[in-house]
Amino acid sequence: MKYTQLGRTGLKVSRLVLGTMNFGPQTDEPTSHSIMDAALGAGLNFFDTANVYGWGENKGRTEEILGTWFAQGGGRRDKTVLATKVYANMAGEGEPWPNYDRLSALNIRRAVEASLKRLQTDYIDLYQFHHVDRRTPFEEIWQAVDVLIQQGKILYAGSSNFPGYKIAQANETAARRGSFGLVSEQCLYNLAERRAEMEIVPAAQEYGLGVIPWSPLHGGLLGGVIKKEVEGGRRASGRSADALANSSVRAQVQAYEDLLDKHGLEPGETALAWLLTRPGVTGPIVGPRTAEQLESALRALELELSQEVLSGLDEIFPGPGASPEAFAW
Repeated sequence: MKYTQLGRTGLKVSRLVLGTMNFGPQTDEPTSHSIMDAALGAGLNFFDTANVYGWGENKGRTEEILGTWFAQGGGRRDKTVLATKVYANMAGEGEPWPNYDRLSALNIRRAVEASLKRLQTDYIDLYQFHHVDRRTPFEEIWQAVDVLIQQGKILYAGSSNFPGYKIAQANETAARRGSFGLVSEQCLYNLAERRAEMEIVPAAQEYGLGVIPWSPLHGGLLGGVIKKEVEGGRRASGRSADALANSSVRAQVQAYEDLLDKHGLEPGETALAWLLTRPGVTGPIVGPRTAEQLESALRALELELSQEVLSGLDEIFPGPGASPEAFAW
């Protein structure tokens, strides 16, 4: 396993992040535990979840599955860098009670305590804001975070789905308070969706945040979806199906698959390996539903992409260009 520092921190994390969003909704508890055992056995130490995962009436279920895994002992918790998130409404179904969502000091305190209980741990390594809260000032957010750090309940704070200017605003406010600020940004970033390169990645690099891309295969679009349709009759669904309905996108994806077929490369592994070459990227989040999907993701760590392949990928999926030149002239 390859490791890197998380942003400007001294924390060492694996270059792949185990995403757990499927644990519960799509993958049962025993299989989820087996996947986590395999990930840890391979040296993958960075696990990502969120308080809302499980969704609907089962929100919180994913954290509970991690908690029962930690409770098995064997050094599982000590070896894991645990990341979870706060923002979504965690009030019971049909109970639209105020102050059970967003980033008020009250909800942050309440959400941390609930996550710790579900996760069966006494601290969270990386506590991430799942979305921008336009109603709560960063002064209040950092006051709440600093208290939790002093109490030993969280160690670091990160963001998710923040625009570049909010990363700057958050960390400038933290600096004025003498707080450490954000250490990571988890954003949508992959070959087919490169807008993060315009503002988010530069802001993260400027302020010392590690970039953690989610949906590295863009909902399966970059995982050989057309080839799977042709060979196995498996039709695309969700985000990839919506994208393929656009003829120009379908042509891009076909060119992508043709390029990789020419070089004997697997699409999903290549998409992950490409992200690992990008400046500022700590590691992409992989969300395996099966042990086989985890094994495929791990192979991406050993994949060296030639300059010919990298140039070909840039031609098929060009980035937005540097800011402000990309939109100024």
